[in-house]
Amino acid sequence: MRVWFACFLVLFALAELFDWVKEFTLPLPIYILGGAFLAVASNYDKLFGSYFGNATSEAPSQQILLDDSPSFEVLHSVEELQKSEIKS
Repeated sequence: MRVWFACFLVLFALAELFDWVKEFTLPLPIYILGGAFLAVASNYDKLFGSYFGNATSEAPSQQILLDDSPSFEVLHSVEELQKSEIKS
């Protein structure tokens, strides 16, 4: 019986809340400002990341590409092979 009463109260509260939200309206400028805020917030990294991130992100990424490139590993292994051939 308690479960039925609790479900009834929850459903009644949800129905009343739904009726209240249907009648609740905001002025048009609030919708425009809200849309502009959502647009800026969703593209924040694209707008501000390009201004501040370009100067610092290019140099380390190039250094990583140079150090981790396969040609560096091949060159290093060829040098090791040449050293081992000279010793033997």
